[in-house]
Amino acid sequence: MIAQEVKKEDLDPFDIAVKQLEKAAKVIKLDKQALELLKEPQQILQVRIPVKMDNGETKVFTGFRVHYNNARGPVKGGIRFHPEENLSTVKALSAWMTWKTAIVDIPLGGAKGGVICDTKKMSAGELERLSRGYIRAIGEFVGPEVDIPAPDVYTTPQIMAWMMDEYEMIVRKSAPGMITGKPIELGGSLGRGDATARGGMFVLREAAKKNNIDLSKAKVAVQGFGNAGQFAVRLIQEMFGSKVVAVSDTKGGIYLESGIKYKDLMDYKAKNGTVSGFPGSKKISNEELLELGVDVLVPAAIENQLTAANADKVKAKIILELANGPTTPDADEIFYKKGIILLPDFLANSGGVTVSYFEWAQDISGYFWSEEEVYKRLDEKLTKATKEVLDTSKNLKIDTRTAAYTISIKRVADAMKLRGWY
Repeated sequence: MIAQEVKKEDLDPFDIAVKQLEKAAKVIKLDKQALELLKEPQQILQVRIPVKMDNGETKVFTGFRVHYNNARGPVKGGIRFHPEENLSTVKALSAWMTWKTAIVDIPLGGAKGGVICDTKKMSAGELERLSRGYIRAIGEFVGPEVDIPAPDVYTTPQIMAWMMDEYEMIVRKSAPGMITGKPIELGGSLGRGDATARGGMFVLREAAKKNNIDLSKAKVAVQGFGNAGQFAVRLIQEMFGSKVVAVSDTKGGIYLESGIKYKDLMDYKAKNGTVSGFPGSKKISNEELLELGVDVLVPAAIENQLTAANADKVKAKIILELANGPTTPDADEIFYKKGIILLPDFLANSGGVTVSYFEWAQDISGYFWSEEEVYKRLDEKLTKATKEVLDTSKNLKIDTRTAAYTISIKRVADAMKLRGWY
């Protein structure tokens, strides 16, 4: 197969999300009215946020909040602070959140938010004023029974704390359930920090079992060394004894045939600000990392990394998508024909929203669980969801992403039908 030339910048995230939806809708013969309802968000809010900067000038930031679908419950989704944030990406992520909450069968819908800003060029005071200003701007759009935000790219538990405090000042009452990913001291949940990667490990474990792949002998490459990528490197070694041979971040990648130890890499990254140049390693690009001869490939960075242009060169047996939207529909087709087991993003990285749901449940009940209890419940949810996806893929003879979509879409469509929306 000749790979088509695809420019990553030409791939609109929301167009991809809609194509994935339409593909699965055909498989389950989804009612046309339901499909029409599911092809666009229910609500889109765009706001302008004035912030007094440290130099005394006022800078105006643009922010978004998108509610995709609330048929199954209050909407849920992270807030991204990113210089290249845009409405199409936020819409796509809100759609994927809708399918993500449905695939793990938690009573929530999907949402997403973002602000166009560069946190690396802002002081703590400026970030706090921006965070509070964002909540003031969308205050009527969020709440424990409406929309429960969470951290995402370049947002932190501290930012969630500022946002919760601002919201509580607006409503004049305690409302810890209005946001998740908070510090433990303010109603956060134990086990939230590594939840995305840990959930991915449960998904990977079940897929490896089903396909007789011994993870203790597996070589692994991880693209991206943010929250999900860092925990993936640690947990894949701790839980399975796998050998991580390649890791990358925004400044490039490293390859070490003998294996990269998590603690050594973390120490190096803390000192140097990048994984690049790690002692004994060979320098590789992010693109080269995706094409390495490994057993497990973990895209944990950004969208549109695996396309028709490079999918034929991927050699991994399993792709665990910890990033949102790292694979395009054309690449999905190629992987399926090659027999590569792709564990789609809204299943593979659903551990984060699952534990966020646990946090919300703990906040509104006022009763908190042990870390062991959180992990146990997370394992149960992700194991069940993975088995359903793999069984559906096998029974319907369709790729795993489409299989996951068919399950999620049916659950959302059933909820809409019961409500009388169509």
